[in-house]
Amino acid sequence: MSTSPTRTAVLWVPDWPVVAAMQRDDVAPHVPAAVHDGRRLVAVSAVARAGGVRRGMRRRSAQGVCPELVLLGADEVRDAVVFEAVAQAAEHVVPGIEVVRPGLLLVPADGAARYHGSTQAFGEALVGAVVRVGYESQVGVADGLLAALLAAREHAVVPPGDSAAFLAPHPVAVLGHAVTDERAVAAVRALVDLLLRLGLSTLGSFAALPASDVAARFGELGAWAHRLVQGQDPRPPARRRPTPDLEASCELDPPATRLDVATFAGRRIAEDLHAQLLARSATCARLEITAVTEHGGELSRTWRTDLGGLGGLTAARITDRIRWQLEGWLDRTAEGDPERGAVTRLTVAAREVAAAGAEQGRLWGGANGVDLRAHRALDRVQGLLGAHGVFTATLQGGRDVRDQIHLVPWGASERAERPADRPWPGRLPAPAPATVLPEPEPVDVLDGAGRPLTVDERWTLSADPARVRWSPPSRPGARAALPATAADRDVRIVSWAGPWPLAQRWWVEGRVVVHVQAVLDGGGAVLLAWGADAGHPGGAWTCEARYD
Repeated sequence: MSTSPTRTAVLWVPDWPVVAAMQRDDVAPHVPAAVHDGRRLVAVSAVARAGGVRRGMRRRSAQGVCPELVLLGADEVRDAVVFEAVAQAAEHVVPGIEVVRPGLLLVPADGAARYHGSTQAFGEALVGAVVRVGYESQVGVADGLLAALLAAREHAVVPPGDSAAFLAPHPVAVLGHAVTDERAVAAVRALVDLLLRLGLSTLGSFAALPASDVAARFGELGAWAHRLVQGQDPRPPARRRPTPDLEASCELDPPATRLDVATFAGRRIAEDLHAQLLARSATCARLEITAVTEHGGELSRTWRTDLGGLGGLTAARITDRIRWQLEGWLDRTAEGDPERGAVTRLTVAAREVAAAGAEQGRLWGGANGVDLRAHRALDRVQGLLGAHGVFTATLQGGRDVRDQIHLVPWGASERAERPADRPWPGRLPAPAPATVLPEPEPVDVLDGAGRPLTVDERWTLSADPARVRWSPPSRPGARAALPATAADRDVRIVSWAGPWPLAQRWWVEGRVVVHVQAVLDGGGAVLLAWGADAGHPGGAWTCEARYD
């Protein structure tokens, strides 16, 4: 389906994370500053760039280039709160805006340009309104989202119909500017890498491909990117006014030490917050629950509401999340943790509030009825079993296939302990196995002569693996974990790869593990692991996972 070009305006405040951090920490504008996330610089001020500092640098490298550099901490909440002043200033010029992310505003330009007399006058009015609240900004206007984003970086207005020519010389890497969701960013990066390997280094070369061929070769993501580079806009900006966050709280006097007492108070504030949302015909993307103790300790947890308006965000659902948090808090109090104590204050805040029914769909399709029923069913089960009754598996960093699985309570907004984008020496190469067995299955790996395969102290195999023999199942249903081709429990290995040794710290049980990937006769592949432990000091083989 083709989409006609839409005149889109983008208001961009350069280096917004560092601008917001400098304002909050009262750093003078002439001082070089940068925002640091603990690993590298994520935003750099113009003064720091003039001194040679660049985004992505490590702290020591940046301070070596510019010793007077002031490092500020990264804080997404701070960036969003401070940016509200910019959004409100822009609303005095345009009645409907979309906050793409802190530092970037998106509005349709057609009606605004007619109201102000011209596109140039409209852009000047936007910049002037933002200057009055103390910030410098740039405005770009073009046909389509991507062209408007790049035009804003050049503070330019692209004439109608010229967006494709304007985009043509830009590198394909700029496609990343059009997405903000983490999963979508990773997918676009993979697409950009594929385009570069195919020799399509500019947007113009990509736009020249036939749309049907792009859709057939790159799928829905490629078709979406192809429409962008041609100056089209797959979706218009969501015209809505930013809605402030809502909050409900109560003081507990006397402080609550029992779960039922604290939950009863939580029920009241849940009903209060739910009534506020109903009165405004609004929903929220996240709930932030905070409990304060008599000793000044504070525990805060954020829960996703996941289709809150469509999925039925009720006072009971809010109360459940308050109860789960209080249960963990008061359990630690009962264990004698000196930093814990009786709860004196409860607060529940609705974050990312929006008009009910105005939730923006995902980049590649939204939720359907089956999704909503599944969400409600999971919420119901979690309500019966508790916060840790339903888990969602997410990917995290690690070397072993089991280490890379991070279980998060359903609905909890919780980051993995180990980031997946960092290097992990010793990690198994791609592709990852499709199914990780709940418990490794003991197997015998034999060479061509039928002798057991061993691993020496240099982590070298005694011979090429030729056969895998499964032991009889030790419990009912264990046979289901075996490959379909292992009916006779003695399968020939067609080809194999490895070994990949994994040596961990001396205090880790089973610290040396050797992995081998094996393709079995008749189809299918498995991940075999050799390791020594207290039960098998000489080493033993197990089947850990299965490839489809």
